[in-house]
Amino acid sequence: MNFERVVIAIAVAVAATALGWFAARSLRRSARRAVRQHGVRIDRYKLTRKRFVIEQVIADPAIHEAVRMHAAEHALTEEATWRRVHGYLREIVPFFNILAYYRLGYTLSRVLLRMFYKVSVEYERPDPFRGLPRDAIVVYLMNHRSNADYVVVSFVLMGDVTISYAVGEWARAFPLEYLFKSFGSYFVRRRYREPLYHAVLRAYVQLITRNGVTQGIFPEGGLTRDGTLRPGKIGLLDSILGVARDPAVRARMYVVPVAINYDRVLEDRTLLRELSSGDRRPSTSRVTQAREVAGYAFWNAGRLLTRRWKRYGRAAVSIGAPMSVDAWLEENETVGVDVLALERTERLPRVQGFCDDVLRRIGQLIPVTPVPLACAALQSFDAEFVPRTALLERMSAMRDVLLELNGRVVRADRDIEETFERAYRMLRMRRVIARTGDGYLVLPHGRPLVSYYANSIVHLLGPFADGVRTRDRLPMEQLMHRDA
Repeated sequence: MNFERVVIAIAVAVAATALGWFAARSLRRSARRAVRQHGVRIDRYKLTRKRFVIEQVIADPAIHEAVRMHAAEHALTEEATWRRVHGYLREIVPFFNILAYYRLGYTLSRVLLRMFYKVSVEYERPDPFRGLPRDAIVVYLMNHRSNADYVVVSFVLMGDVTISYAVGEWARAFPLEYLFKSFGSYFVRRRYREPLYHAVLRAYVQLITRNGVTQGIFPEGGLTRDGTLRPGKIGLLDSILGVARDPAVRARMYVVPVAINYDRVLEDRTLLRELSSGDRRPSTSRVTQAREVAGYAFWNAGRLLTRRWKRYGRAAVSIGAPMSVDAWLEENETVGVDVLALERTERLPRVQGFCDDVLRRIGQLIPVTPVPLACAALQSFDAEFVPRTALLERMSAMRDVLLELNGRVVRADRDIEETFERAYRMLRMRRVIARTGDGYLVLPHGRPLVSYYANSIVHLLGPFADGVRTRDRLPMEQLMHRDA
């Protein structure tokens, strides 16, 4: 009997080993097919085992110094402090999986984006990476309008690169945390001031930058609440630029500005609630968020089943020309400033200036989709009722100015009436405006949304910008009460 059990156990072990080998072989083949299918270049370092990455970060002398300082300051043992460091690294370091990115991620993003939006991408120049070294280190800097930005940009760049995003704490919930980490993204605690944590984060970011990992960061540090570009925050950018102290790395570093805009931002009403309450930080509880998401899903499932589903218009992305970090450093050196040799207090203003320049470039690249154009035209009138003829004339004049100033107008070849009709369908569905007689009336509580979408392009409107901004200076509470 014992002999038979041994034979059975051996047979089971052999079968399990064979099955595991065939499964692993099948997964490797599937991963290779996915890479060939998309014709993309994978950053090799992304495939490094998580344990080895953590070991490399821990070997950084800056981490050892940070551990000694933290232990001394807080009267802790170094052993306890090292456990804290390991906890931070388990939280930060991802585990990139090709199949998750190109099979699961691509399939989900394609299905969801095609359901919600018509996605378009435009490049500032036809071949944006022409002239860059093959081993270039590229960092994408993007404006942040929606949490869908991660999906939209990854989708439009799927055939070129895989992006490792710096993701906020909002995504550290099952299953989002697992998904983002399998896509190669790392988590960042925003507004967390502990020096030890920032030393660990800086060491990790610099490690992956030196090893050529393509990253995507949102320099605004969070979602815009009023539709305008927010001031840049430079903590991550300063860490990334720090690796340019190595001349061999410096020559390969480039920043690519990316601009994103939508006909509908999924979170717009939540963002406006936070703005009107004076709290620019996410303040909605997880229970409330879950309830809102469930209600939203239930409502739209009903629309799908009754065949009344309509897409939310356009999601548009503009990819700018790469900006050389080496050129920026040389520009400072011509006036006698070695930026990366400066003390932190002197260096950060220089990095802030560089970040502001990139944000200005992003602002110039913002795509103009139908809803923001229509809302900017509505916002330029000091009235709740706007005649149709006057509205179309204003939209046409604004579009001419945008094209003259090199604005990125999506489908500028369309008749202005067709552009407005596309915007009107969305604004009517959301009860922002309604047709009344020979014109359109901004409905109660519709004005904040009109302002929000107009603000995304107001800086591009030349002579019309002041009129739009004047209307927008009215306090949010006054607008909401007057429209009630």
